[in-house]
Amino acid sequence: MRILLVNGNTTSAMTETLVATARDAAAPGTEIAAATGAFGAAIVSHRAEEAIAGHAILKAIADHEGAYDGVLIGVSTDPALGAVRALLPVPVVGMTEAALLTACMLGARFGLITFSLASAPGYREAVERYGLASRLAGLRTIDIPLARAYAEREKLTEAIVEVADALIEADGAEVLILAGAAAAGLPAGLQPHVPVPLLDGIVCGVRLTEAMIRLGAPTPSRGSHAPPAANRYVGLDEATARLLRENAESPGRS
Repeated sequence: MRILLVNGNTTSAMTETLVATARDAAAPGTEIAAATGAFGAAIVSHRAEEAIAGHAILKAIADHEGAYDGVLIGVSTDPALGAVRALLPVPVVGMTEAALLTACMLGARFGLITFSLASAPGYREAVERYGLASRLAGLRTIDIPLARAYAEREKLTEAIVEVADALIEADGAEVLILAGAAAAGLPAGLQPHVPVPLLDGIVCGVRLTEAMIRLGAPTPSRGSHAPPAANRYVGLDEATARLLRENAESPGRS
């Protein structure tokens, strides 16, 4: 099977890290292809940047050449997840959604570790959007700009372990999620220092995408994730407009 991993950030080095993490997590025979946002924020951390990233994700998918069996959105709080899921006739998974759902299968309550105060509200809203607010033990932030967190990953270990201990001992978290694309690959090295499961959204995302592909469930023809009706688009780049047109309602989607 072939999974398209879409980085809605514009940092190509981050895409390389995401792909390396994804390939380590993938089952034998799974191929990971990648696409990077062509415009928007270097590292998404604000509501306005998330809105731009949603468009960038659609365009990255539209520009990608070659077939794929599933899509994994690899950026912060899964911008455009619902839109892409409604457009494409293949399974679509968000990295944060995947980590949250996996956490619910590993413990009663989970904790989130985020970077930068600006990004924290978006994660709380994502938890609520997925209907999991009652399972959230706590959210704690290491207040460091995401760009710096990504550039100085090796210096974050002590700070992450300290915050993890607080979420476990003070907040009662039984599972922890190290949130965001900038943290991809870090949980594996930190796990020996944390006494509960520490989840990586990209790892969870790859494995859930593989499972969804194997499940083979049909895409819906009714409801909020059904394809859009045919429409006229103004001012869009041709690739994105074509993606919308080609995935509008048709008998083949039912």
